[in-house]
Amino acid sequence: MRQMQPSEALFLPFLQIPSGHHHVADALIAEYKSIYPNHRYEKVDILSYGYKSIEKLVSSTYLTWIKYFPEGYDRLYSFLVYKQGTKKRSRQWHYETLFRPILQKVVQQAGANILFFTHALPSNMASVLKQQRKIEAITVNVYTDFFINALWGTKGIDYHFVPTLSMKQYLIQCGVQESSIFVTGIPVHPYFYYTNSNQNQKEELQILIAGGSLGTGDLECLLNELNLSSRAHFYVLCGQNEQLYQKLYSKKSCHITPLRYLHSKQTMNQLYERVDAVITKPGGVTVSECLMKRKPLFIYSALPGQERINLQELTRLGLVQVIDKNKPIGKQIMDFFSNDYKQQQLYQQMHNYFENMELDSVASIMKRITEESKHRGGSSISYI
Repeated sequence: MRQMQPSEALFLPFLQIPSGHHHVADALIAEYKSIYPNHRYEKVDILSYGYKSIEKLVSSTYLTWIKYFPEGYDRLYSFLVYKQGTKKRSRQWHYETLFRPILQKVVQQAGANILFFTHALPSNMASVLKQQRKIEAITVNVYTDFFINALWGTKGIDYHFVPTLSMKQYLIQCGVQESSIFVTGIPVHPYFYYTNSNQNQKEELQILIAGGSLGTGDLECLLNELNLSSRAHFYVLCGQNEQLYQKLYSKKSCHITPLRYLHSKQTMNQLYERVDAVITKPGGVTVSECLMKRKPLFIYSALPGQERINLQELTRLGLVQVIDKNKPIGKQIMDFFSNDYKQQQLYQQMHNYFENMELDSVASIMKRITEESKHRGGSSISYI
């Protein structure tokens, strides 16, 4: 177990796979660096920090479970962490045994003043430690989905960055002080704030197909069902699915441009600028990036667990178009772009979504809570 370097701020996702938890942590780090360029910070996964030898096994087991036993994973997720979200939260003794001492050691060694959680598990551990007064750092939950599962800590957590107004209302019902909750959306990297207003007029629709950075999902099946024509060009993000990339590349189709995993946020932003719509899964980060870019979203599939619940909420909010797999997919997309009323409805729902957000930027809120906490000399939490 390595020695932590002194840091003013810690950002805590979970697992090492390039999930939304890491993307949101990276977005927060970019914001933090913009306001505190000389402050030290670190991103820490407490699983790999404390149990490095088994982290890869846990990650691969998780991905295999989703891929080969999706319904079993979905049922277990719903039972353990979603349906319990409306009930009184109980202690997670098995997780505490494994991870509470590790988180406590990480925070004490770093001497951090503020902790940002982008995953529920370290948040849960911090909630227990904070109530026991074993850590004094300011604690901030930054939710990466469009719902709050039962594993997230609430008591002992000082601040909450939530994507939607309904999530704020849910936390208030759980006893969280309204003044500690900020409706920020799911934070995205500052690169996605910028828009190129000098886009060239396009003769055909440009559609991005995104299956997730890990290459999961039935991308190939979707492409086989699309009725490709000269009316649309498709950019396909293959993620880490090298086999799919090579297969599409070898076809040399003039209507398909396959792309490997894009590490650069700037390049990804340029791709968003180029396209008219995005076909994707309801992962929190991808959806939030598309909303920030005001791009119509077509959902073609959802992974078990979080994504299926995200889809329910996004559909309720009217922010996505759900593809009917029993009908021609290409025709559904073309019908949307030929229907002014449908487009107006979608953009009105997007407007409503952003209308409920804080006027201050994520960076401004981060600076405010950091400075206010320094002036008070510690936590803002009221232990209830």
